[in-house]
Amino acid sequence: MVELLPSILSADFARLGEEVQAAERGGGTVIHVDVMDGHFVPNLTLGPPVVKSLRRVTHLPLDCHMMIENPDDFVEAFADAGANWMSVHYEACRHLHRTLELIAHHGMQPAVVINPATEVDLLIPILGMVHHVLVMSVNPGFGGQSFIPYSLNKIRRLKELRQELGLSYRIEVDGGVAHDTIALVVEAGAELLVAGSAVFSGGNPEQDARELLEAAQLAAERMESDSRIATGNQS
Repeated sequence: MVELLPSILSADFARLGEEVQAAERGGGTVIHVDVMDGHFVPNLTLGPPVVKSLRRVTHLPLDCHMMIENPDDFVEAFADAGANWMSVHYEACRHLHRTLELIAHHGMQPAVVINPATEVDLLIPILGMVHHVLVMSVNPGFGGQSFIPYSLNKIRRLKELRQELGLSYRIEVDGGVAHDTIALVVEAGAELLVAGSAVFSGGNPEQDARELLEAAQLAAERMESDSRIATGNQS
């Protein structure tokens, strides 16, 4: 099942609660929170107080994407603030296995993120530990960037590995997901679709979220139909 994860990085922070609730009415099922420290990526964003405030205005899961150095130092604070999912970068974690265990220990769903230049197969040793894998389809740090096309191959590879290894992690994609790319990422195998500018920059997050989700669902239905036809032809 495909899901839309509105990313609040592109929301109007003066009206954050209203924006989140509008995106929820449009079909968003998880709220994506980009956490940046100005070191791992060249931008500075949100901390536990914002997550705590969000927890008061939505019952949806809060998906905290930790674009920071030393994420272990902040796991407990974000868990206490109400985060439900936490994803950490392969490139930022010296001891990734331990970090994922720490996230799970604090009651959150652990996940791993890879930058555009990182190969999927480097994740094989820890794929059995994660709730989802997040493929960055732009270079992390800023919203509104253009989708990097070869990210589709990484999504396809994660789908292959999931089947080969008999695992159940989900595949998330973040960066440049919009009306002209959302079908492509769904067809490649992504299920958790992070969208920021495409939801919040047009002034009507409820409508934009709904239209994005409908496009994703249509792509998923086409895939399922094509799969049934191919199976029928083989038999």
